[in-house]
Amino acid sequence: MDKKLLEILVCPLCKGPLKYDRKAEELICKPDRLAFPIRDGIPVMLENEARKLD
Repeated sequence: MDKKLLEILVCPLCKGPLKYDRKAEELICKPDRLAFPIRDGIPVMLENEARKLD
């Protein structure tokens, strides 16, 4: 995942920062408790594609 891209990406719901989980290939929004997948190196920033976190 490109560092510059990570610096500008925010959660599409709350506009908060995202944490990159390299092992799971996901971008995590802690306040919304969502994990957005990264497919073929491209973040999928759609709410209906996000995984809900416990």
